[in-house]
Amino acid sequence: MKSDVITIENNGNGFGEAVEATKKMADFNGLSNKDSVHLQLFTEEMLSMMNIVTGEVKASFWIECEGNTYELNLTTETVMDKTKRGTLIQASSSRKNEAAGSFLGMLRDAFEQAMTADADKTYYTLPDDVASDVVGHCVDDEEYDQYESSVLKKLADDVKIDIRGGLVHMTVKKSF
Repeated sequence: MKSDVITIENNGNGFGEAVEATKKMADFNGLSNKDSVHLQLFTEEMLSMMNIVTGEVKASFWIECEGNTYELNLTTETVMDKTKRGTLIQASSSRKNEAAGSFLGMLRDAFEQAMTADADKTYYTLPDDVASDVVGHCVDDEEYDQYESSVLKKLADDVKIDIRGGLVHMTVKKSF
């Protein structure tokens, strides 16, 4: 069984619909309240992590269920740099790019890694105490704490990251 594909945007559109679709899928399949909450947590953490790491505006989310096994899927396009790529790969259970499974996949992945640009660095930032006084300026934490990926890796059975060029596909798998 597969849910509808939901479009997620940075402004919050689709986030609630994705969580609601997860809840409906769990209710339809008769999952316990605890298991339903786990699936909803996976959905929230996936969406949050992808937004924080890639910063992208549009993503597609859907759920696939076969028996008691659920796969939550999230796909987005991004301008890939070495920092994003490394952070995404570290979030997977295997710490490998799932797209690099075959010989040609490994070859393509090696070329993509070599071609990936370094992350843009801004060297003219304001100190946080000054920046907080500027209207409309948010003080961001430069370091991603990886909270979302640690929750997913601890509670899910498997987390897979598939990177092909700028296309990122994340799959979280859980059997109840």
